[in-house]
Amino acid sequence: MSSLEELISKARLLHSEGRSTSQISDELSLSAETVTWLLTQEKTGGDVPRDVLIDWSSISCDSNNLCLAATMMAQRYYFAREQAGLTEEEGSGFPDVVIGIAHSGIPLATLIAGNEGAMFSMYHPKKHAQGESPAGSLNSSFAGVSKRSCLIVDDVVTTGNTITEAIEYIRRHGGEPMGIVVLFDKRGLKEISGVPLYSLVRVERID
Repeated sequence: MSSLEELISKARLLHSEGRSTSQISDELSLSAETVTWLLTQEKTGGDVPRDVLIDWSSISCDSNNLCLAATMMAQRYYFAREQAGLTEEEGSGFPDVVIGIAHSGIPLATLIAGNEGAMFSMYHPKKHAQGESPAGSLNSSFAGVSKRSCLIVDDVVTTGNTITEAIEYIRRHGGEPMGIVVLFDKRGLKEISGVPLYSLVRVERID
């Protein structure tokens, strides 16, 4: 997207199609605060929120590029664990289960799990859930996490809230989160809730 006007139009189009603020936030890789501003800025005015737009459609729309990205993410995990000097017994090997965060983390996690011979699961954040008391959950059609080491996969870390939620869910259900792998980190984080974060690209805004 080449302009703020185009981004506003895209956000409003998605909203008109019935997408919630959180769903638009996921699709555009922007914070919920930024999406709210895009949808209401003519009424509220004010300064543009501090955020960075990441358009990775050249990867996500091309199956070959998506496969290459998944391979790079797995190698990023291996390299980081080796650099930390961990033995296989201490966790330098690959985790048992690769968990994709819905929605954009799912295809990446699927490819990583297939390449590495790991089990696959997907996590649905509570912001996508319905009802009066929404809660996040693993899809029961796929691998469980009890007594298994887990790798969490997503496309972009925007606030870190969804990944924090996934980590807490995994721990409550007897799993052990070994790492988080993302394409882009917009927060510049080294870990989330004590779990190492490995990104291919760290995005920083300099004002």
